[in-house]
This record gives sequence, structure tokens and C-alpha cells, in this order.
Amino acid sequence: MGAFSFPKGERLRTRDFKKLSRDGKKLNSNYFLILYSHNGLGKSRLGVTVSKRVGRAVARNRVKRLVREHFRHHKAELKDGYDVNVIAKSGSSELSSREITKALDAVFRDMLRKCDDEAFSAGTH
Repeated sequence: MGAFSFPKGERLRTRDFKKLSRDGKKLNSNYFLILYSHNGLGKSRLGVTVSKRVGRAVARNRVKRLVREHFRHHKAELKDGYDVNVIAKSGSSELSSREITKALDAVFRDMLRKCDDEAFSAGTH
């Protein structure tokens, strides 16, 4: 598979969602909440949660598609392997594609910075 693919092995399973919500670190933005945790697998995995509060099915699926697309293009930046759950907040479906990408860029940049800080403080940089 190519570098920008999104195979089944890079998707979170139900038990992973539960573990991540219990043990993961949180990052909050206006439109997204990100839960993340180091997984020790050497590859990053993504889960997307979009509740009915966000909008109707078409709007929810659009947000999920854009989040997955963003992850596909930026997963190489998560070198050590992380489990990431992106939870869309209400109002995220009202954004344009460009605004969603910009919001996700900001949140992922914060997550990468925190991951690098954690790795540096643990001495694994």
C-alpha cells in the first residue's frame, strides 16, 4: 500500500476507543477534541467519533471523510505510533473544507509538539 493509504490495520477498534477514552491524553480546540496515546505498535491508528449533535448523516460523513483524509496525509509525522481518536464537536459540520483542515492542522500540531516534549522528557528522542 502507498504512503497515503488508510488500511484496516490503521483503524481503531472498539476496545481501543474505550482504552483511549480511559487512559489517553486530551487536546481541546473549538471544533475537535483529540484523545491520543502512544501505542507501541510502530504505526499510528485513527478513530473518528461524530455524534448526531454535529448534524445529519451527510454532514457527519463529510466531517469523518475530511478527518480521515487529513490523517492520511499527516500520519507519517507520528513516527513512534500513536492511537488517535478525533471527536468532532457541534459546529464542525458548518465549516468549509479549508476551515476543517486548518482546525485539524492546529490540533495535530499541538499534539505533535506534546508528543515530542513527552519523548524528549522520557529520553527517547
